[in-house]
Amino acid sequence: FLRAYYYFQLVKYFGDVPLIIDKRLGNNEVQDLERSPASEVYAQIEEDLNSASSVIDWSSPIKGRVNKGAVLALLGKVYLYQNKFTESATTLDRVITEGGYSLSDDYAELFTVASEGNSESVFEIEYSGLEGGGYDCLICLEGNAAPGFHGIRQYTGPVYGDGNSYNLPTQDLYDAFPSGDIRRDASVLDIDAFIAAQPNSGDITYAIGGGGHTGFYNNKYIKRQGEIGLPDNDLTSPVNYRVIRYADVLLMAAEAHNRSGNDGQALIYANLVRLRANVPELSTGGNQLTEDIWNERRLELSGEGHRFFDLVRTGQAAAAIDGFTANKNELFPLPQVEIDLAGGNWNQNTGY
Repeated sequence: FLRAYYYFQLVKYFGDVPLIIDKRLGNNEVQDLERSPASEVYAQIEEDLNSASSVIDWSSPIKGRVNKGAVLALLGKVYLYQNKFTESATTLDRVITEGGYSLSDDYAELFTVASEGNSESVFEIEYSGLEGGGYDCLICLEGNAAPGFHGIRQYTGPVYGDGNSYNLPTQDLYDAFPSGDIRRDASVLDIDAFIAAQPNSGDITYAIGGGGHTGFYNNKYIKRQGEIGLPDNDLTSPVNYRVIRYADVLLMAAEAHNRSGNDGQALIYANLVRLRANVPELSTGGNQLTEDIWNERRLELSGEGHRFFDLVRTGQAAAAIDGFTANKNELFPLPQVEIDLAGGNWNQNTGY
């Protein structure tokens, strides 16, 4: 499972990558490595996940261990990224009907430490937050560094902790949530509105960080008092990263069914997510339903690291992202150190 997960990350970011299976490499072998086509990488990912699903149970006695639901959910996502909609729908249906998952009643609490491993959790990366690190050694951290980077720069006040003010939501995202959608404030913190609502608002201060200022912060992954890791509370957070939630599974399944001609089942799955969000049900079909499901993913999964890749895989990135260059920015540039380790034999990704 983990090999498949790691290779899925690599192929999403970089496309063709060297495919190394059950082997340690010597120095000379590293310099002779070739990049395998993305299609071969995806085939290996599918093989690994199908193999894992055949030997793993639906439940795990140990918190944080992978189960069959996580394996099949990732496999369904891998199929979706390759436009294998029938395979994706069939696989994700199993997660929905056999996995025993359910949507949490409290969306606002989904991303707290107390809510880790809840009924909606399919796969999380576990963090402890017990060991600190530094900006020169992020890999030293046992905790999750993202909340620190997302947090409010030089913040002094209640509820939240200090952070660095990067990866900021925009007014466009905030305004995209329909009236009454409970996900908006749980997902996007309007810092000035929050401060104005506090009884000691005049005592609360913050600064603009290196990421600029939009007035909004990622309220899902943000430093909160009581969840601040030690000893380095500027960087270390014990909050798990929710890699796959049941809501994601429902929306992936909805898209897979819609794009393989089963709008009826797609609506059932998508409307389960919308019902929890307190917004009206969808009743569209065909291409319009496809657009509606994509938009639902934008709202439901905002701030969770899926949006860029959703835009790329659905061909919307050039129109939706300022400065995005088609046939270039779908992939990231290969790190120069990797090219050097391969003896300089790899060509950089197109456009870089």
